[in-house]
Amino acid sequence: MSRSPQASESLSKTHPAMRTRARQWIKRVTATAICVLATLVLLDHIFPLPLPDNASGSTVVLSRDGTPLRAFADDNGVWRYPVTPEQVSPLYLDALLNYEDRWFWSHPGVNPFALARAVGQMLWYRRPVSGGSTLTMQVARIIDPNSRSVLGKCKQVLRALQLEVHLSKKQILELYLDYAPFGGSIQGVQAASYAYLGKSADHLSRAEAALLAVLPQSPSRLRPDREAAAAQAARDKVLDRMRDLHVWTAAEIADAKIESVATRTLTPPLKAALLAERLREANPGARSIRTTIDAELQSAMEARVTAYLAHLPERTSAALLVVDNATAETLAYVGSGAFAEQARLGHVDMVRAWRSPGSTLKPFLYGLALDDGLIDSESLLLDAPQSFGSYRPANFSETFSGPVGAAQALRLSLNVPAVDLLDRVGAARFMARLANGGLTLRLPRGADPNLSIILGGAGARLEDLVGAYTAFNRGGVAARVRLTSDDVLTERRLLSEGAAWIVRTTLEANPRPGYGSDTFDTSGKPRVAWKTGTSYGFRDAWAIGATRRYTLGVWVGRPDGTPMPGQYGAVTALPLLFQAVDSLPRNTAAALLADAPPPSVREAEVCWPLGLTFDPARPGICHEKRTAWILNDVVPPTLPDRDADAWSAAALHIRVDAQTGMRLSADCSSAQVNNMDIARWPALAYPWLSPALRRRASLPALAPGCAPDALDRVADLRIGGIGDGATIARAPGTDKPPQLSLKALGANGPVMWLVNGKLEGETSGARVFVHAFADTGVQTITALTPAGAYSQVQIRVLR
Repeated sequence: MSRSPQASESLSKTHPAMRTRARQWIKRVTATAICVLATLVLLDHIFPLPLPDNASGSTVVLSRDGTPLRAFADDNGVWRYPVTPEQVSPLYLDALLNYEDRWFWSHPGVNPFALARAVGQMLWYRRPVSGGSTLTMQVARIIDPNSRSVLGKCKQVLRALQLEVHLSKKQILELYLDYAPFGGSIQGVQAASYAYLGKSADHLSRAEAALLAVLPQSPSRLRPDREAAAAQAARDKVLDRMRDLHVWTAAEIADAKIESVATRTLTPPLKAALLAERLREANPGARSIRTTIDAELQSAMEARVTAYLAHLPERTSAALLVVDNATAETLAYVGSGAFAEQARLGHVDMVRAWRSPGSTLKPFLYGLALDDGLIDSESLLLDAPQSFGSYRPANFSETFSGPVGAAQALRLSLNVPAVDLLDRVGAARFMARLANGGLTLRLPRGADPNLSIILGGAGARLEDLVGAYTAFNRGGVAARVRLTSDDVLTERRLLSEGAAWIVRTTLEANPRPGYGSDTFDTSGKPRVAWKTGTSYGFRDAWAIGATRRYTLGVWVGRPDGTPMPGQYGAVTALPLLFQAVDSLPRNTAAALLADAPPPSVREAEVCWPLGLTFDPARPGICHEKRTAWILNDVVPPTLPDRDADAWSAAALHIRVDAQTGMRLSADCSSAQVNNMDIARWPALAYPWLSPALRRRASLPALAPGCAPDALDRVADLRIGGIGDGATIARAPGTDKPPQLSLKALGANGPVMWLVNGKLEGETSGARVFVHAFADTGVQTITALTPAGAYSQVQIRVLR
């Protein structure tokens, strides 16, 4: 059908008008869109998202397995620990998203269908039946709280859209995970998991996940610590939804419902409190700090320390450190005995406090002397009164043992042999070697390295001591103690492998306190290389011990430095050390057995007094055989006497008259002459030798007519005022002990007086020594000069 000319003309006139109107409509729409967009941009600029400061928040310090050790609230008292979706259990994310917002990953921040449904139900039922808020809208209300009015809801919708523009879905989810309310001052799923479940949110069961998913709906009404029944009912509702949506199976839901919601007190975790405080100060911006602490072992050690302190004097504190030898990771850190107790100054961390280490440095000195070739394990050392310049050390027991082997001197912690060794090694060099191994010593202000450091005359820290002691089970390589998994393993060689093995074996030979070798079977207990220490004035009691797997350190004392008379390392700290050792997990039978020495160490028979290996051609110079561990095939001779006036050749080759046995000097002759070898002991050792050994080490008298040969090194000394074998008793009618006035006849210089090996006084020349004998029985009195001249008598004191 053809179109008429009139119609064609009319249509041609209409098309331009329609096109004009369309263009105008497009322009208006575009302009409106631009205006709306500009308005939105302007509003976004005027009302920016009030995003929370990520730098703020609480801090939680965790054990190696994620167990919370201590939690710190933020400046507003809020408990919140930021996490990412990857750090939260997938079961929780399933429960949260399927119960709260199934379309979270696809909607633009607002779900119009859910909103319409919620509005319709509210109009129909005259009350809210279901929520229309998406997870994004809930985050909007969290960061910008508003009323539940229509205006408030509109504002919430706009904020939700604003969130979707500025943030990714993952970022929005992270805001919810961190800031969702869980009741009281608890915010975020991680804080809620720690508070209500006592565990991290990355290890949740289905029941726990469902509980945490529903709590923010009504945090006050559903708080598990107050309303456990209501919380469990709400949790079961979530579980039913997960079953209906076929997210979890019916069997899984049934198992989950068996778990009850337990009412528990919201007590912040408080384990390793001082370590947590230390790490928080060192990492002020960290929200979560993972340590190397073993949570179960930490609890056990804290309980041990608390129970142990109950039997000690008031105001006493204690510190205990357990370190894994292989990794140098700290497994238990008890910085004080009672963290919250002001009387014990429980807030003072004694693991890192500078204190006098007492004798705990001696094993390193003996190890260094071994490396220097000065001693082997049975070298003859001298425990006798000696002066080192103006410094005269004494033993803790105040008695002296005379000649003693190096291993025994270390085990008995004798002071004079240690000071003698340090004098030969060098105090400055010793300190430098320790510092290189990570054990820094702090000297008193203005002091230089000196001999007193080996007896506690410098400051040290428990953690540095423990780190250095790991060297005895790490082939001589010390390690800095690690507190977190991020700490780098720092290792420094302190001793050679052989020296470390010999020292460890020596210390392991120390019996457990109270366990005699013939009384108790200790084969089922780990071998422990242990050493104690006590500072001057009974201010610090130490015990350091090492098994194959662990090194432990114990300090007991008062943080303010006041003395504890009668409390010392072996009595006060050592029992706690062994309690801790016996609390450690047992890994293998290897901890119970002695291991083979390294290639640089072997056994050898050495002879006293010279210290050399046995020579069959000269049996007379071997007074006493000992089996020693030697290092690098070096058998060092006995150290020479320190006093030049007392020194004499250790081995003498002399001529004697075959008939009389008397000594012949160089210009003397006889019809028959025999050669004789004599081994001399250190001059100060003679008062402690048996009569037989004294005779073997004595020179024969010089034959008449022979010129002096200068081999008689000391003048005769004799005790005057009492005869050998005399008996004394107190005067009749008095309770005062008997008293003697004695003189050292023949002396012209200092004389030291010992009673039963204990230094009781010092005189000069023939001055009188007065002593009251309070103890009954046989008493041995010795007068001894620095040159080695001595006289000795035995008396009997009656009651």
